[in-house]
Amino acid sequence: MSFSIGIVGLPNVGKSTLFKALTKKQVDASNYPFCTIEPNVGVVAVPDERLDKLSKLNNSEKTISTTIEFVDIAGLVKGASKGEGLGNKFLANIREVDAILQVVRRFNDPNVVHVHGIVNPVSDREVINMELILADLEVLNKSLERVNSQMKGLHDKTLDKQKILLEKIKSNLEAGKLMSEMELETEEKFIIKSFNFLTLKPMLYAYNVDEDEVNDHPTDGIAICAKIESELAELDEESAKEYMKTLGMEETGLNKLIKESYRALNLITFLTSGPKESRAWTIECGTKAPQAAGKIHTDFEKGFIRAEVINWQDLLDCGGEVSAKEKGLIRLEGKDYIFQDGDVTVFRFAN
Repeated sequence: MSFSIGIVGLPNVGKSTLFKALTKKQVDASNYPFCTIEPNVGVVAVPDERLDKLSKLNNSEKTISTTIEFVDIAGLVKGASKGEGLGNKFLANIREVDAILQVVRRFNDPNVVHVHGIVNPVSDREVINMELILADLEVLNKSLERVNSQMKGLHDKTLDKQKILLEKIKSNLEAGKLMSEMELETEEKFIIKSFNFLTLKPMLYAYNVDEDEVNDHPTDGIAICAKIESELAELDEESAKEYMKTLGMEETGLNKLIKESYRALNLITFLTSGPKESRAWTIECGTKAPQAAGKIHTDFEKGFIRAEVINWQDLLDCGGEVSAKEKGLIRLEGKDYIFQDGDVTVFRFAN
């Protein structure tokens, strides 16, 4: 299961530089607005030390990570919802991603032009969020018109529910509130799912900071220095570790982004491991055993019998499957078992 994160922000906040660092994919990151027109896409292997250790334990021939797709989307400007700048293209591209990573400029560099002439993270966030809200309001108002038209002369409970919900959302949007921040019931989210509202998508904030602020911990996002990440991307593993050590960095910006992305999208990872292959699989929290098996192959889900499950650390501590079985640490789980992050499993199914 691969998922996509759209990297957005005002022009010249470091989106493309960050994208280049994350994916090691060369894109034009020149210092002028609208340098990015068509979205650049990069698929990145998700680093996972658990997978690496299991692969080493079983001497696996192949190690296959789960992936995350980063999409570098054109810079947004005030008025984008009305087509200003590359607004229409921006809005079309962002509807396709699973979550939004908003890059907000906090670094100071007189050589890099700010589209508003001054570095103001709070104001920059407000501009982008308001453009997303305005775009959603346009879709919502058209939807309300359609529902009202369909309701003429009818007493339809489904349409009634839709109208009440849309009016509730409209009042919140007009108050400047993103849909992802609204308290919506599961049924309400299901009702509006097909509308593909932008502000309903999980929103992550990455503050592009100066080098001396790289270890900051903002309460509403993560601090990341695109310049440092770009330099790290050019180094081999050992050199990168040494450089990070001198900066006091415990992990790369990529790792921080992935962790936040998983949290925002409510995702976890389970693992399979053996001599031929060790592999990571991404599923949503709350996924039951048959559906987890279906991520590997639909036949596994259809013919599911049971799952043999053990925590990855327990398996490592035992030194392998044989010892883990002897100690009774491998559990047999049925159709109602909900998979946990870090589960290592073998599925049994009927052909």
